[in-house]
Amino acid sequence: MSTSFVTWRERFERLRSNKLFELTVIGIIVVSALLIGAKTYEDEVGPFQQWLLMLDVAITVFFLVEILIRMAAEPRLRDFFRRGWNVFDFLIVTASLIPMDDSEMVLLARLLRIFRVLRLVSMIPELRMLIAALFKSIPRMGYVALLMFIIFYIYGAIGSFLFSDVDEFLWGNISISMLTLFRIATFEDWTDVMYATQEVYAWSWIYYLTFIFLTAFIFLNMMIGIVLDVMQKENLAIELESGEGEAAELHGLRDDVRSLRGQLDRIEASLASREGPSGVDKSRQG
Repeated sequence: MSTSFVTWRERFERLRSNKLFELTVIGIIVVSALLIGAKTYEDEVGPFQQWLLMLDVAITVFFLVEILIRMAAEPRLRDFFRRGWNVFDFLIVTASLIPMDDSEMVLLARLLRIFRVLRLVSMIPELRMLIAALFKSIPRMGYVALLMFIIFYIYGAIGSFLFSDVDEFLWGNISISMLTLFRIATFEDWTDVMYATQEVYAWSWIYYLTFIFLTAFIFLNMMIGIVLDVMQKENLAIELESGEGEAAELHGLRDDVRSLRGQLDRIEASLASREGPSGVDKSRQG
């Protein structure tokens, strides 16, 4: 590898890790988001349409140069694509290269440019942690969602059997009943539904309160607990990776303990080999 190539790669690496460069990229992403929002006001921004188009081209070129700098800063190009967030940024920037002047592709180009706002997630570590925690908690939340579906199904069947004569629109069959229960779980005018059935069945408040207690208090808190648990583990992983925080100190202490334990094992093995099977120190024989 030539010396000039290494020198340029080191320069790109320093530029990529520069805080001012990162803040500039974040600022351009925010400007891109505002530009997308401004284009929805077609009547107001009509006279500035040409300027907005030029600004969009400039932002696209900036993102292209930025992604090329990040690719050039890697020792090997394949190292860049080993990180999921890098692949995400590359796809977003590549999709932004679709021109806006083609009438057949203009809608697709606008839709793809909306996703440039998501690059804020890849640029801010805290947002990356939140997204990673969300995706990692989905499998565990799936079991809670399955249990919630079972409760919805049972209560939906009961509500359809009991209250269909009160309001056919809300309790006509089990699917409509489950949709009504979803409305109740989100507290959207649920008291109006309850009062309507209470006029016929005075005890129906038990049905609603037990359902709300299960869904709004128990299951919702279970999902929140799962997300918080995963976020705590992700935060510990980030602290270990960065070498900061109590987690990193504990990890360092564990490494020291393992090292001392290994040294003690080697000393004991050395002493045992010197003493021999008879238990006598071989160095003192003769």
